[in-house]
Amino acid sequence: MIQRTASQHTHLLQQNQQPPKKLHLLPLIFLIFFEVAGGPYGEEQAVGAAGPLFAILGFLIFPFIWSIPEALVTAELATTFPGNGGYVIWAHRAFGPFWGSLMGSWKFLSGVINLASYPVLCIDYLKLIIPVISSGIPHYFAVFLSTCVLSFVNYTGLAIVGYTAVTLGVFSLLPFVVFTLIAIPKIDPERWISLGQKGVKKDWTLFFNTLFWNLNFWDNASTLAGEVEHPQSTFPKALFSAGLLTCLAYLIPLLAATGAVPLDQENWVDGYFADLAEIISGKWLKIFVEIGACLSIIGLYEAQLSSCAYQILGMTNLGILPQVFGVRSRHFGTPWVGILISTLIALAVSYMNFSSIISCVNFLYSLGMLLEFASFLWLRKKLAEIERPFRVPMAVPGLVVLCLVPSVFLVYVMAVATKTVYLVSALLTLLGIFWHFFMKFCKSKMWFEFKNVEEEFADGEFD
Repeated sequence: MIQRTASQHTHLLQQNQQPPKKLHLLPLIFLIFFEVAGGPYGEEQAVGAAGPLFAILGFLIFPFIWSIPEALVTAELATTFPGNGGYVIWAHRAFGPFWGSLMGSWKFLSGVINLASYPVLCIDYLKLIIPVISSGIPHYFAVFLSTCVLSFVNYTGLAIVGYTAVTLGVFSLLPFVVFTLIAIPKIDPERWISLGQKGVKKDWTLFFNTLFWNLNFWDNASTLAGEVEHPQSTFPKALFSAGLLTCLAYLIPLLAATGAVPLDQENWVDGYFADLAEIISGKWLKIFVEIGACLSIIGLYEAQLSSCAYQILGMTNLGILPQVFGVRSRHFGTPWVGILISTLIALAVSYMNFSSIISCVNFLYSLGMLLEFASFLWLRKKLAEIERPFRVPMAVPGLVVLCLVPSVFLVYVMAVATKTVYLVSALLTLLGIFWHFFMKFCKSKMWFEFKNVEEEFADGEFD
């Protein structure tokens, strides 16, 4: 009787909420773009690690090895199971609640700790203009304030976040349009085939990690599938468009920069595009590129926070988390509890030295991707007859090959990890397992209200 009353109360609250505005194609394209890339910022290390030729080939070939398989898997599963939660739903449907919960832990930890790095990076750019925030209490306050302001934008509605992403995407890429146009007359194509400078040792681990980092996370936007207008048709179009935009945003500035300026390989580190802009056209273009980088970081934060918050909402809809975690704002329809939890964790991590932690959560993300590929293959067999609005046009043997190639790369990334990464990743995985059984215990004691999804799964439907 108590549970029924609580359910009725929740239903009444939902009736008083404003229905959230759905995402359309263009905002979804730019949200995916920011989930994956946000522009060419960060690709410089590939040149520093292996030279221009391998960097160009890497950003030309790696999308076919990694990005396209991940995007195809996302397109099929997000259109077949178009609910909030994305990959959590897929693992839950394929292997049950335990694996759905573990997938949620792996991906959420990966996403929310990455989220913490963006306000810090933003302040690192702003301190060039406002030196007082470079250290001490002003620095910490600036990180706190920027995190809160950016999170509030997310609270005002996913549609607003989507069109904000469109604006940020255009203005963050504009400096590179100008950069490329100015660089074209100075390009010497022979510079593109350089294998690197003599005496500079190739760092293949850094090279592949840079490619992986810059061309990853195509599945993150799947946690928003329940908020997309006509997801069955919109998601495949958005993934294709975002993929094309991402590849062009990486390749064109890379070709312009490596072709127009003599190679100084050791200088090719994060942020070097701004220095190249000054070399090519002067201080004004360097400032323009730095402003673009700051705008890109804001877009990355908004997209990543949306993914984390709606993942929590999706896990609530699956009964993995208590319903209180899925409460939406009455005015904006956004999952404010999910936004608040993600923001608080991001704030806590942002004041730590988390470079080694990021390596650990990348390891966890790789574990999640292996589970995602396994879920995709198993769902093709387990639910072979279910309608798939978008279907990867391959039989099961072809799909195994499609997933096997990126899986080999994932295993490589995990194999080269340090002992510290293994230890911390194991501890975080154990924490995720403990959380699953603790939630199960809470459900048995009826300490919190959980959504019952058993009947919905039996009918092949879910929220």
